[in-house]
Amino acid sequence: MKINTASFVISNTDWKKSPAENRLEYAFIGRSNVGKSSLINMLTNHKNLAKTSGRPGKTQLINHFLINDHWFLVDLPGYGYAKVSKSLRRGFGEIITSYIENRKNLINLFVLIDSRHEPQKLDMDFMKYLGETGIPFSIVFTKTDKLTKHKLSNNMIHYKSELAKIWDILPKIFITSAESKMGKEEVLEYIGSTNEELQEHFLHKLS
Repeated sequence: MKINTASFVISNTDWKKSPAENRLEYAFIGRSNVGKSSLINMLTNHKNLAKTSGRPGKTQLINHFLINDHWFLVDLPGYGYAKVSKSLRRGFGEIITSYIENRKNLINLFVLIDSRHEPQKLDMDFMKYLGETGIPFSIVFTKTDKLTKHKLSNNMIHYKSELAKIWDILPKIFITSAESKMGKEEVLEYIGSTNEELQEHFLHKLS
């Protein structure tokens, strides 16, 4: 799939103010400073569609973009700077969890992980929460250009080993780099094929 047009639609802190649920929707989320904005810009061929910043936690809103006049791409706030709480819901932020749990047209949540680091408890807890809540998600490893092939391979083996302690079947995994554009075709092909598979069923459900 090729992205020809990408336009900003709306930003908000309340999922109820999001666009009508009449299009398939894919959201991107991760810890602050994971490279989410750079990845979104790379996928959409727009340098400044998603705002990049050296200051972690800048994205504090639910940002909707209309892609090819056909489906929504959503840039969600990073959960790394969410207020710590005993409650898992509050721990990941009310803005995030209320959107994830209530948005009926959300087809897949792309969870971004910095490939340079060891498995982080917050990431593992967040994915466990998604599994327990029944939210479909994929894992997108970012910044792979910062590693040698050997180090990247070792990190992936380690991460998959940790995931296997929780999941019988691992979520779909993408290896990406916003710098080298690695993984771009794979992510877009996944979205494109999913759109083709689900569109007719989705429209039928709305009618």
